[in-house]
Amino acid sequence: MSTTQDHQHDHQGDAGHDLGSRSMAVSATLHCLTGCAIGEIVGLLVGTALGLATLPTVVLSVALAFVFGFTLSSLPLVRAGLGVLAALGTVVAADTVSIATMEVVDNLVMALLPGAMGAGLVNSVFWIGMTLSLAAAFVAALPVNRWLLARGKGHALTHRFHGAQVVGRRRWIPDPPTSTLVAVIAAFILGGLVVSVADGLGAGDGAHAGAAPTSVVGRSHAVR
Repeated sequence: MSTTQDHQHDHQGDAGHDLGSRSMAVSATLHCLTGCAIGEIVGLLVGTALGLATLPTVVLSVALAFVFGFTLSSLPLVRAGLGVLAALGTVVAADTVSIATMEVVDNLVMALLPGAMGAGLVNSVFWIGMTLSLAAAFVAALPVNRWLLARGKGHALTHRFHGAQVVGRRRWIPDPPTSTLVAVIAAFILGGLVVSVADGLGAGDGAHAGAAPTSVVGRSHAVR
């Protein structure tokens, strides 16, 4: 009887551990994804403002994805008491594989979607493509993060610093929740989609009225 009970407890323990590992992997993947998304959007905005061609804009966006991804992951570590260089070194070791996976998949999806690479910021194709590429990046990076966590790598290197007691001036270091960042990014993408659809409808009405299309930014050049 006790053997059966022990087996049930072991099974429940394994199930709980698997659920916790899966939850941590989802959280880690979303955290990396928010940094990547912020960096890419900023890179696209800067590339458009500077009139850069497609390739330099993509390179800038990927570089900023790593910068913002590492920065967001470093903030809670510095807040917990690590020095900036120590925190950055830990984050680079923990998040590089995850972010690299996201960037490869994200840009591959954008390249394969018809018209997405040549779409401007005021173009619904771009925002739909951005949504699909980020979703694909999440799906691709999730098993990678689970594999790393199972081996004590990846987000496991930074997780032990989360929830540490914060004292002194470190309390002023921002550490926004991942859920808040995801909500802000989702709202921004939705806003971009709404604006682009409205611009397209306005351009169509202008064309029917014999007026020239009003959008310049969205059609001046490719930003991806």
